[in-house]
Amino acid sequence: MFQLHERLAADTHHLGCSRLCEILLMNDSTWPWIILVPAVPAVPAVPEIREIYQLNHKQQVRLLEESSTLSQGMMELFSGNKMNVAALGNMVPQLHLHHIVRFEGDPAWPGPVWGKQPPVPYTGEELEEIRARLKPLLQSLA
Repeated sequence: MFQLHERLAADTHHLGCSRLCEILLMNDSTWPWIILVPAVPAVPAVPEIREIYQLNHKQQVRLLEESSTLSQGMMELFSGNKMNVAALGNMVPQLHLHHIVRFEGDPAWPGPVWGKQPPVPYTGEELEEIRARLKPLLQSLA
């Protein structure tokens, strides 16, 4: 049975599910930041999916397709200068892919977003607005 890591659950808002992944919005309104988490249940041979190569071939291809669709859609929606996609896993071992739209002149530009400033949580109204804005893109991932 798939279970989302507690840190991801605490730091994000659930946006829905794709064919492979849980789709999460990082609770930091500074950047458009979505995380894909392959919802692959643990099996005895692989008790915890930490790396892309631990997915079977079909899952790997599906993850790349979903990541590419999400990346393109986010860049179109938010008119960014650069899309950062990363699977770090240093703080949260569960496999997850960050998708962060970057803008020249944003608070961390051109460096990474991690550790630059404390997160700026979404207000209720901002959360509703971004959910509505992302809805067509999220439907394309289903």
